[in-house]
Amino acid sequence: MKLTGIELRRLRLPLVAPFRTRLGQTSVRDALLVRIITPDGEGWGECTAMAQPTYTSEYVDGAHHVLRHHLVPRLLAQPDLTAEGVALALAAVQGHPMAKCALEMAVLDAELRTTGTSLAHHLGAVRDKVEAGVAVGLAASVPELLDTVGRYLDAGYRRVKLKVQPGWDVEPVEAVRQRFGDVALHVDANGAYRPGDTAQLRRLDAFALTMLEQPFAADELAAHADLAKELQTPICLDESITSAASAAFAIASGAAAIVNIKAPRVGGYLEARRVHDVCARAGIPVWCGGMLETGLGRAANVALAALPGFTLAGDLSASDRYYTTDVTPPFVLHDGRLRVPGGPGLGVDVIGEVVESFTTSVEHVVADR
Repeated sequence: MKLTGIELRRLRLPLVAPFRTRLGQTSVRDALLVRIITPDGEGWGECTAMAQPTYTSEYVDGAHHVLRHHLVPRLLAQPDLTAEGVALALAAVQGHPMAKCALEMAVLDAELRTTGTSLAHHLGAVRDKVEAGVAVGLAASVPELLDTVGRYLDAGYRRVKLKVQPGWDVEPVEAVRQRFGDVALHVDANGAYRPGDTAQLRRLDAFALTMLEQPFAADELAAHADLAKELQTPICLDESITSAASAAFAIASGAAAIVNIKAPRVGGYLEARRVHDVCARAGIPVWCGGMLETGLGRAANVALAALPGFTLAGDLSASDRYYTTDVTPPFVLHDGRLRVPGGPGLGVDVIGEVVESFTTSVEHVVADR
C-alpha cells in the first residue's frame, strides 16, 4: 500500500464532566486524529496523548510536532507499506509510542478495509461483546464519590475503578464497599505511593479488591515485587508495561499478577497483541486500559479486549461516559457490555459534520511524487 497523504487534525471536545486525577483536572479533550489517504481509500487513527506531559512524557502538542516532522515523512516515504511494517518504518525515531500508535491504527484501518476484514478478527477476537468498566476520578468528597459510583452502577457498569492517592484511599474505598456491597472494585494509584507506604497499602486488603493498580512509579519493579509479597490484593502493572519484553520481565520478577494493556502506551495494537500473548502464556490475566478515547480509539480498544486473555472488565465505557457527542456513532452499554465492531477496519465511521464542528486545525502532508 502506498500512502498519498496524511492529515493531522486537532479537535476540541468538551467532556460530559471534569475528569480528576492526582495530576490535575480536565474538562476538555484536545484530541489529535490522523487520517491516511491511499489510492484505494482512507484510514483513521487517534493519538491519546494528553494536553500536558504529566501522565507520560508525551503530550498532544509534542505528538503533533513529532508526527509532522519525523514520523509522517518516514511513513510517506515507504514505497509499499503494511501495518506490520509501520513499527520498523518508524523505528529510527526513539520513543513516542502514542504518536506511533495513531499512525499504525490508521494504516490498519485502511489496510483491513480493502480486504473487508475487521480489526477484531485480525487481532484474534473470540467474543462479539466485552464487559465494560468505568474509571472514577478523584472526588471532592466521599458523598460526591458515592453519588458518582451509584450513577454508573445504575447505568449497568460491571466494574468500578477508583483513583487513589495518599490521603484519599482507605476512607473512600471503605465507603464504596459498604454502600455497594460486592461490586467488582479495584483501585488505581498511577504511581502515587512510595515503597515506604506498604503499611497503608496493606489496609486495602480489607476490601476484597480485584487489584491494586500501579502503586509505585513505572521503573520500581523490585518495589512492586516486594509489595506483592506483603499484600493479599493482586498487583496490576500499567505504566510499567511498555512492550511485550517489559511485560515478560515484570512477570518473571514477580511484580505483576495482572497486566493492564494500553495499546498507545506500547506503541500500537500489534504490540498490544504481543503483550497479550506473553501474558497468556504465563497465565497472567489482562484487561484493556483507556485514555479518554473518542469512538475511533474506543472501537480499537473494544476489538483488542475481545481477545481470549482479556478476562477482566476494562476501561471500556460507553461514549456518553465522556462525550455528549462523539466523532463516530456512539458506543452504547447493553447489559453492562459493549458490542465489538464487526465491520471492516476499525468497524466505525467518522461523522464528518461532527468532526468539522469540533476541529480547531487541519494539516495536510502529501507524499513526494
